[in-house]
Amino acid sequence: MQRIDTQPTHEYQGYRICPGQPFPFGASLVPGGVNFSVFSRNASYCVLVLFEKGAREPLVEIPFRGMFQKAFSNEPVWGEFRIGNVFNMTVLDLDHEAIEYGFRMDSGQPRAAAGQPAFHRFDPSVVLMDPYARAIGGRDVWGQKPDWQAPYPHRSRVAFADFDWEGDRPLEIPLEDLVVYEMHVRGFTRHPSAGLDETVAGTYAGLREKIPYLKKLGVNCVELMPVYEFDEFEHSRWDEQQGRWTKMNYWGYSTVGFFSPKAGYAATGRTQDGTMVADELKNLVKELHRNGIEVILDVVFNHTAEGNEQGPTISYRGIDNATYYMLTPEGHYYNFSGTGNTLNCNNPIVRDMVIDALRYWASQYHIDGFRFDLASILSRDQWGGPMANPPLLEALAFDPILGKCKLIAEAWDAGGLYQVGSFPAYGRWAEWNGKYRDTLRRFLKGDPGESGAMSQAVQGSPHLYYGRSPTASINFFTCHDGFCLADMVSYNDKHNEANGEGNGDGANDNASWNCGWEGPTEDVSILSLRERQMKNAMAMLLVSQGVPMILMGDEFGQSKQGNNNTYCHDNEINWLDWSLKQRNADYHRFVRNMIAFRHAHPVLRSKDHLRNTDYVGSGYSDISWHGTRAWQPDWGGRVLAFMLCGRHAKGGMSEDDYIYVAMNMYWDALPFEIPRLPEGSRWHVSVNTGMPTPQDIFEPGSEPELADQGNCLAGGRSVLILVGRSAGP
Repeated sequence: MQRIDTQPTHEYQGYRICPGQPFPFGASLVPGGVNFSVFSRNASYCVLVLFEKGAREPLVEIPFRGMFQKAFSNEPVWGEFRIGNVFNMTVLDLDHEAIEYGFRMDSGQPRAAAGQPAFHRFDPSVVLMDPYARAIGGRDVWGQKPDWQAPYPHRSRVAFADFDWEGDRPLEIPLEDLVVYEMHVRGFTRHPSAGLDETVAGTYAGLREKIPYLKKLGVNCVELMPVYEFDEFEHSRWDEQQGRWTKMNYWGYSTVGFFSPKAGYAATGRTQDGTMVADELKNLVKELHRNGIEVILDVVFNHTAEGNEQGPTISYRGIDNATYYMLTPEGHYYNFSGTGNTLNCNNPIVRDMVIDALRYWASQYHIDGFRFDLASILSRDQWGGPMANPPLLEALAFDPILGKCKLIAEAWDAGGLYQVGSFPAYGRWAEWNGKYRDTLRRFLKGDPGESGAMSQAVQGSPHLYYGRSPTASINFFTCHDGFCLADMVSYNDKHNEANGEGNGDGANDNASWNCGWEGPTEDVSILSLRERQMKNAMAMLLVSQGVPMILMGDEFGQSKQGNNNTYCHDNEINWLDWSLKQRNADYHRFVRNMIAFRHAHPVLRSKDHLRNTDYVGSGYSDISWHGTRAWQPDWGGRVLAFMLCGRHAKGGMSEDDYIYVAMNMYWDALPFEIPRLPEGSRWHVSVNTGMPTPQDIFEPGSEPELADQGNCLAGGRSVLILVGRSAGP
């Protein structure tokens, strides 16, 4: 490759420039300068705009084509820095740490007349952010009021990828062995009860300080809600009475840039140094890995923050609207995302951008996997039709760099495409199993006739994932979207009045039950039932085949006051209240020990679907089904019991105990006949949610022997788990 310093150089207003390299896109450090490269199929005019960091007015605007000055002379020279549809230029002797940059673009064509389709939205008066920017300024400190009149609000920066990973690499924990913890970076440590210094509360650095808590809890994977750059002030309002901003874009599902970490989540964000922000996030990932915890990012490739026709022009729209977005024949935006626009993900250019972004996060940030928001959009063609063989999903499944990354789909979208169990998987994709969630919730609250569906759920949903694996099912009963666990057992209806939308937003069907009273109560019997129901839910989740996912705060019973759509609240509704860890210590102990129970028993973590047969000659099927009578399941009632044979653990490749689980969602206690164990083995009580602490759960290895080896009593609305092991010599 030709060296930069031997390229013919020109001069423009005191800046030395020369032809650049088309790849990689974005701004890259090269010997002697910075290479800028940006794609636009439909633009014929492009200008590189350089700013001093934070300045309103540019230092210089350098066209990619036009008359320049030959270096070291006054001779005029025509230059065109473009290859194909890529504008590329190297600016020499540039201090990359001191500048921000953007582009102006135009097509040179007349604007569409009123009433005519407007497929292109070029506006050379607008400075555009680089779609490949590795760092983005403008929202450097979370919640700091921006300059609403700023001519260039989201500003591309050059980030220098020089970080000492000290030998770190992605952990590659098998999917079946994960316990996932879905969390919000800011919300995890923003509450005063987190006990952190104000400078790190709500940041990557703050999360890093709480890693010992996560390790003690027992989770080995965190799924971070969006950490790509987004604008928390999108649709925000200032509330005079409260004296603070409301209706914030708190969740972050409205991406500004796919390659840049959220600066407002960094304690170092106020330095306006994109490299320091990146390093803070990398240090977090490195420390999580040191503690055996994987990192999955929640990524949003279904739409951008530019919205519909009334939205702002930030980047993609002004660079090549017809390439980046799905457009109707009239030039309007298809809205399968519910947020105004939809990325045209199966366009080759957009597809490459998505793959480039994920490769970047996997290689430069050592990310272990990705959860794709509204992933069904990624299977639509440019007109919105579902594709039998979506190029993007196939490319991600077989990409060599992403070959060990977890790929998890939210297998539905706002346009009504629901693909749980039918998402194009290519042997690689897992799914948020919304059907598991709905089944568990209905069974938990005692709906009749759910035991058959529940038997499928606890096996990893083989009726949905036949020919795949239990690990295709990410099992959950709560997530950021919808009721949290404490509210699922405390409210029959959503209470979203604080969102300012007349309680019209959020899901109406929550399959929840308030245990006899709507919302807060001091009734001891109701509070006791609610705690027992939360324990029941956790127990069901953690004995199910597949991959369990727990929502931040559910491990010690945090409530969101009945709000099932808290996307806009940067306050105590969403901030994790660490004082609950002590106030609900008995319940928190139960969750921690229940996670330890799952880790202790490989028979709960099968890589392949259970066969319901004895294929190792143990005398027992890998799983057998029971009711209140052994070997006699009741598929139409509110009771389900099953036994796992430990000799079949990991397909017969591992040895484990026998495990018997009795789920009684009837309101009265019921006697259960227990299957007999092989000669010399005895049943021990591991979990009984009908008992008070500390008899509700025992640490693995310390379980007391069951007095009556043939029968037991399961209290009303309770879960009983027994462990069968050899009585010893």
